[in-house]
Amino acid sequence: MSGNSDPLTPRAKLAVTAGKAAAAVSRAAGRGSGSVIGGRVALKLDPDLLARLATHLDVILVSATNGKTTTTRLIAEALRAAGPVVSNALGANMPAGITSALAGGSDAKFAVIEVDEKYLAGVARDTDPKCIALLNLSRDQLDRAAETRMMAEHWREGLAGSKAVVVANADDPLVVWAASSSPNVMWVAAGQMWKDDAWSCPSCGGVMQRPGDDWFCGDCGFRRPTPTWALSGDHVLDPHGSAWPIHLQLPGRANKANAASSAAVAAVFGVPPQVALERMYQVQAVAGRYDVVQFMQRDLRLLLAKNPAGWLETFSLIDPPPTPVILSVNARGADGTDTSWLWDVDYTRLTGHPIFVLGDRKLDLAVRLEVANQSFQVCENLDQAVRLAPPGRIEVIANYTAFQDLRRRVGN
Repeated sequence: MSGNSDPLTPRAKLAVTAGKAAAAVSRAAGRGSGSVIGGRVALKLDPDLLARLATHLDVILVSATNGKTTTTRLIAEALRAAGPVVSNALGANMPAGITSALAGGSDAKFAVIEVDEKYLAGVARDTDPKCIALLNLSRDQLDRAAETRMMAEHWREGLAGSKAVVVANADDPLVVWAASSSPNVMWVAAGQMWKDDAWSCPSCGGVMQRPGDDWFCGDCGFRRPTPTWALSGDHVLDPHGSAWPIHLQLPGRANKANAASSAAVAAVFGVPPQVALERMYQVQAVAGRYDVVQFMQRDLRLLLAKNPAGWLETFSLIDPPPTPVILSVNARGADGTDTSWLWDVDYTRLTGHPIFVLGDRKLDLAVRLEVANQSFQVCENLDQAVRLAPPGRIEVIANYTAFQDLRRRVGN
C-alpha cells in the first residue's frame, strides 16, 4: 500500500513533531535515544498515531523471547533489496518506541518491527501487518511476564484470524500452539536448544513426547507441523528443496536459525533466498551484541543473554577453555527483579574457563556458581575483572541493563 497520499491528519502531524522534539530534548540531556519518551508524548497527543503511521507501509512484526532484535535486523537488511525500510533497530519494542520508529519512516516501503511479547496482539491490531515472525517462547522476567503457556494463549487469541502470513518456528510447541489459530502459517524448522518450557502440551496439558527432533502429545494428538523452510547445518532449505548457504558474521547456531526465519519472511515479499542471505552477511553486530571492543589493551567480545534459553545458546558459541569469561547480572526494572532464573542455567558448561563475576547481583550469581562447582572471582567492576583475567580475548556475557552498563564503560 506504499505510495498513498499523506495519511496523517493535522493532529497526527502535531503529535509527530512534539514527539521528535521530546526525543531531541532527552538526547541532549544524555538520557539515551529518546525514542520511548518521544513515542509516549506523540501517543498522548494522538492515541491512534501508530495505526496512522502504519497505513502506507508493508509491516512485518517480529516477536520472541530470544533473538528478536537480531532477526529484525536481518529481515530489514534482506528487504532493503526490495525497497526502503524503517525499523526500530535499537530494540525499543513497546508501542511508544515503535511509534517513534515509524514516525521517522515517511519514505519507507517496509516497516520491520521488533515487538515485546506482551504487546504483540495489540501492535498487530494497530498496524495490520502483512507478515508476523514468531521465533520462540521461554521463561523470562519472572516477576512481570506471564507464564509461557499463558503468553502462548495470549498470542493465539490475539492472532486468531489474522490476515498476515505468520512465519513460525515448527520446533517450539508453544509457538506452534500460538500460531495455529492463524489461517496462513509458513512453518520453519529453526530448532530449539532450550526445551525446559515445552514438556507439557500447551493444548491439553498432557506430557509431550520428544523423540529426536520431532514432538507430539500422546494424549490429544497435537504435534509438530511439517515445515516448508528449514535450517540444515550451514544451509537454508527453501520450499522447493533447494539449499542456500548461510554466510554470517554473527556467531552461533541460533543466528543461523534467525537467518532461516528471516529468509522465509523475505520470500513473502519476493526477495529470493540467495539475495536475502547475501544481504544478511553485512550485519556484523546488533545494538552492540557480538561486538569485539578494545578496553585496557584487551579484546572483549560483548554478548547479551537475558534468560536461561539465551545463556544456553551463548555458552555454545564462546571460545573454548581456557578463554576467560566475565559474567555480569543486574536485576533492575528492565531485567526483571527476580533472579531465581539463574538456577535454571547450566553453569557446568563453563568448567575450565577462568570466570569473573560482577554486576548488581554478583553475589546471587556467585552462590549459583558455587553450587555448580565452578571456580570464579567476584569483582567490583569491569576494570578489576579485566586486570585479573589471564591473556587472550575475553568473553563478556551480561543481561540487559548490565550489558548497557558495560557498553557505556568501554565506550561502545
